[in-house]
Amino acid sequence: MAQERLLFIMDEYQEQPHLLDPHLELLLTQLLSIARDTNNPPGVIHEAFKYLYYVTKVRGYKIIVRYMPHEVADLEPVLELLTKQDPQDVETWETRYMLLIWLSIVVMIPFDMVKLDSNARLESGDTRRPIMDRILDTAKVYLCVQDKSLDAAAYLVSRFMTRPDVKNKKMAEFIDWALTTLHKANNSPTIMDMSSLCGVLMTVAGLYKHGKRDDIITYAPVIFEKLQACHMENSPNSVLRKYAIKITQRFGLTFLKAKVAAWRYQRGNRSLAENLSQNALSTKTSANLVHEQIEADTDEDYDIPDEMEDIIETLLDGLKDKSTIVRWSAAKGIGRVTGRLPKELADEVVGSVLELFTKQESDAAWHGGCLTLAELGRRGLLLPERLAEVVPVVIRALHYDEKRGNFSIGANVRDAACYVCWAFARAYDPQEMLAYVHQISSALVIVSLFDREVNVRRAASAAFQENVGRQGSFPHGIDILTTVDYFAVGNRNHCYLDLSVFVAKFAEYTQPIIDHLIEVKVSHWDIEMRELTSKALHNLTSLSMEYILSKGIPSLLPECTGIDLNLRHGSILCVSEMVAACAICDSSRKLLDILGSEGIEGLRQLVPKLTSTKLFRGLGGELMRKASCHFISRLSESHIPFQGQDIIGIWQELLNDCLLHVQTDVQQAAKDALPAFTTEFYNTGDKNAQATIIEKYLQQLDCNVETTRMGYSLALGSLPAFMLYGKLDLVLQGLMKCMVPGEKTKQWAGARRDAVRAISSVCQTVGLDAKDDGKGCLNVNSALQVYDCYLKALTDYTLDSRGDVGAWIREASMNALKELTSLVIAYDASILTPTLVETIFSSLVQQACEKIDRTRAIAAEVFIALLYHQPEVPHIPHHTQLCSAFPKSDAEKINWLVPKVTFPMFTKLLSLEKYRYSVLLGLTVAVGGLTESLVKHSGYSLINYLNAQSSEALQVFLKTVVEIFRDHLKVDRVIVPMLNMVNQLLTKGIFFSLSEEESRYFSTEIVTLSKHEIARSKNPQKVMAAADVFCELLQFQGDTKKKSLIQLMIFLCHPYPRVRKSTADKLYEALMTYSDPEEDENMEDILGKLSETKWDDNVSVVRPIRNELCHLLNITPPVVKAKKN
Repeated sequence: MAQERLLFIMDEYQEQPHLLDPHLELLLTQLLSIARDTNNPPGVIHEAFKYLYYVTKVRGYKIIVRYMPHEVADLEPVLELLTKQDPQDVETWETRYMLLIWLSIVVMIPFDMVKLDSNARLESGDTRRPIMDRILDTAKVYLCVQDKSLDAAAYLVSRFMTRPDVKNKKMAEFIDWALTTLHKANNSPTIMDMSSLCGVLMTVAGLYKHGKRDDIITYAPVIFEKLQACHMENSPNSVLRKYAIKITQRFGLTFLKAKVAAWRYQRGNRSLAENLSQNALSTKTSANLVHEQIEADTDEDYDIPDEMEDIIETLLDGLKDKSTIVRWSAAKGIGRVTGRLPKELADEVVGSVLELFTKQESDAAWHGGCLTLAELGRRGLLLPERLAEVVPVVIRALHYDEKRGNFSIGANVRDAACYVCWAFARAYDPQEMLAYVHQISSALVIVSLFDREVNVRRAASAAFQENVGRQGSFPHGIDILTTVDYFAVGNRNHCYLDLSVFVAKFAEYTQPIIDHLIEVKVSHWDIEMRELTSKALHNLTSLSMEYILSKGIPSLLPECTGIDLNLRHGSILCVSEMVAACAICDSSRKLLDILGSEGIEGLRQLVPKLTSTKLFRGLGGELMRKASCHFISRLSESHIPFQGQDIIGIWQELLNDCLLHVQTDVQQAAKDALPAFTTEFYNTGDKNAQATIIEKYLQQLDCNVETTRMGYSLALGSLPAFMLYGKLDLVLQGLMKCMVPGEKTKQWAGARRDAVRAISSVCQTVGLDAKDDGKGCLNVNSALQVYDCYLKALTDYTLDSRGDVGAWIREASMNALKELTSLVIAYDASILTPTLVETIFSSLVQQACEKIDRTRAIAAEVFIALLYHQPEVPHIPHHTQLCSAFPKSDAEKINWLVPKVTFPMFTKLLSLEKYRYSVLLGLTVAVGGLTESLVKHSGYSLINYLNAQSSEALQVFLKTVVEIFRDHLKVDRVIVPMLNMVNQLLTKGIFFSLSEEESRYFSTEIVTLSKHEIARSKNPQKVMAAADVFCELLQFQGDTKKKSLIQLMIFLCHPYPRVRKSTADKLYEALMTYSDPEEDENMEDILGKLSETKWDDNVSVVRPIRNELCHLLNITPPVVKAKKN
């Protein structure tokens, strides 16, 4: 418990670990006092070190080690405790790690190690080994382990070797050991050797970091030669490659003398306040901006060893590594090494880095190149003269995106390019960056708004903010960064649809934003990005309509029939949205005047060209169909002047063809296009054309293909009111007929669901008028027919391989019921008779108690909506009690998907006569279901309710159970859960409070109904559920017990082995529970035969044993009936 509490507290400090600093000394003192106390058990000591590790993990070992005691008296105890540890113990690795970290500071005591050696003899008679040897030997052991201790051991050795006394006596010896281990481990693929290799490389890297140049330069050529011979760049282990790069850069820094390059660029003033002041640029002078001379070094002062060429080449190759940690290490290495090179050689390094930014190079090379440019710029090694070459490269990297199959690569490149921009903002004076402000600001704004990845958008936003603060010359910087901030760019839709419009209002960014969308994002590989691009262009059109008309539409229209699928799809969507936006923005002019005859002709020829080139077929055909439907919809809304032309027939044919498509999203696109299309081109008074479409759609409702029915049902539901006038009754009857399941169509749940949705749409479109003749509006008769249709749909429980697909129909019907009831109340509430309202509410509460979460939630939401509907729904049964059980304030906050919340509320309705049957029918399916959480919460609610009821209420409840059982005989959907529920109720002893007569009635009815249900049943689940019930009925005496035993004996010879075995197990448990062995002298034999017999053997083997059981139980053995000829 304490460990979990400490972990929780430490996790709170992960993001700001420095806040721990005031408490570190106290924490470490207390923990180390426990660890130092030798009287404490080993387990307590290990626990103390484990807690120390948790603190170290958060704050970092480099900080923690400063707070550890490091006196001479600590050396022997720490080393002794470390020596006693088992390096292979996986439970105590935190102890070993912390001891090694502790030892790394203790060994730095300012005394010669020889003075600490003791001449005392050990028990064996040998002289104690020198402490220097013991430390190194112990460390070498931990340089070959496979846990975190390896890191601490490498740190310990790299620090220990820097001591003057250790360096003189042990450096050469240790380097020999390291090279031997390196050669041996590199030629062996075992895990242990890989760990040894990693430990050696980490140690050498640390040694060349902490050691003095004069002490370690002697060994560098030899180690570098051996390292190159190992070819670490080919190792599959990224950690080994990283340390190889790290060592290489350390060698480079060792070969070159430490000096500050005189030629490096230094920014004179980095004050944010001055940068943001109005006269920031005017007060700057070139004297404090460029090339400040640090010391009068000349090129002759540089001594460049021959190894440097190989080192720089290795580092440049590291920039192309497939692992990010290797590329990052190489980038930092190039930055450090370049700072010690003469200007000419450093410029060559920069040139080599810039060569990575070509199309032939991988994304890894681009990423490594960006990291390196950022490092060089940050260190002042990228001179302003190079910015003319570097900035275009960075701009290209900001938009780097390469498609690979169904995904793309390049997000890391764009993120690194944002880091470059961030680094440049801090590195260069505004005067140097002034020429590139427009390019960088536009690029960063575009990336922060339109990049697909949220981390890249946020990186670009941070870089933009840094440039605004440091440079002070970004156009409208403060206005933009206060709106397009880190949190705002987290939502992609918000970026495309809202923030882009805000930024584009500033003239400097309008055209770059539109250009980027048209040239780049319109052909993006992600379909969602293309759709967002089209919507963004729609919103941006009002800000630069002339530019859209002059460049946007003319440039994209030819691409609508191009070769590239992504570009073709995006172009159609964007052209559609831009045309619609132009029509809205300039509504006073006709579209012909806005687009011109050439533009109108291009739009007219689009669909025919796609049809003639067969682009609606094959790969991408679905995308083209959806895009073309959207195109037709948007142009229809724009009132394009195509009335009476042949193109209308072509568009109509395409929409009809899409309604036949097997993909539902294609059908949906055609359905969405129909209202605008028919309103624009068929609302001309031509009744024949309208009748032709209606007749065609109605004919397709009789089609023998489910998807065709689905598409044309949706189409009929989407038609405007003028199309339905005079044909309303035909449409409703056609859709209702489509909902009647036939022999071939009983599995077509999708078609029936869409028919329900279509009827609901038609009702909402035409409205209701009780006095109407039914030609243009719903009247009383048609409204009642629709109600009857919806209520029948609520009884659809179609099952197929996908499960309860009838739930689709029931859910659509419940939503339709709510909409129709609202419509009826608004016009004529007298249609809602008491019987109809009772049926509606009873059906809703049944659905609210069933097993599917989504269905229950919809039912509950519709139930609450109608219960508190304004104006009120008349004749609601038990209205007052319902409002009390479901308070409005609570009902609005409840998540109806949660069974723990839903079932207790609806179970209360069992006490209401009008809802008892429906609630119990729904609960039966839930309580007897298969889902553990569902059964748990529904069963718990039911048991709690029954425990609080009187015997009279229980009697009413039992009669309802029997009634439901009888009404649903041979309906497996209800009966199997019913048997499971009855079994649960009997197991819980719910009926102990009933009188003997009432118990006899219930038990007799259950036995009779169960026998009738399982007669000739071949469903093993049902038979086993019935066996469970018969076993629980053994608690009743008399005829019920006898009949139950007979059925159980029959089951013991059932054809299915698992039924026989399950029955025997359950019967054994029931007899142990409900029988008294002292009263029945045969009980011991009965239980013995049940437990010892292998009931899944052949029936001929177990039947004699079964018959013996029958005699022991005093019942007649069942006889197999002879089959009739």
